[in-house]
Amino acid sequence: MTETAGRIAALLADRYRIEREVGAGGMATVYLAHDVRHHRKVALKVLRPELAAVIGAERFLSEIRATANLQHPNILPLFDSGQIDGTVFYVMPFVEGESLRDRLSRKSSSRSTTRSGSPRK
Repeated sequence: MTETAGRIAALLADRYRIEREVGAGGMATVYLAHDVRHHRKVALKVLRPELAAVIGAERFLSEIRATANLQHPNILPLFDSGQIDGTVFYVMPFVEGESLRDRLSRKSSSRSTTRSGSPRK
């Protein structure tokens, strides 16, 4: 576990047990975690500490507010969010499977071939 993951694990130990990193982007890192209270797998998205120090947490907090207000059968709900010792996070259900990036890439690749598997011209 990285130093950052270890710090986050310690801060949230009473609520979530981090199992592994699932992915990272420009703003945040996503971890697979175990919700200690509800005994379920969750995705724990944490704002990168170096980014929070430079630009502040407002954009991430805005993302949390937007996510919390979305209600649609195809959109995952927000379970929890917070800020502990300068660490901003939110929690959603963990869904097994490929990443959205991988899925879109695979779909894009399959469109460039015909049914016989030959490339389109």
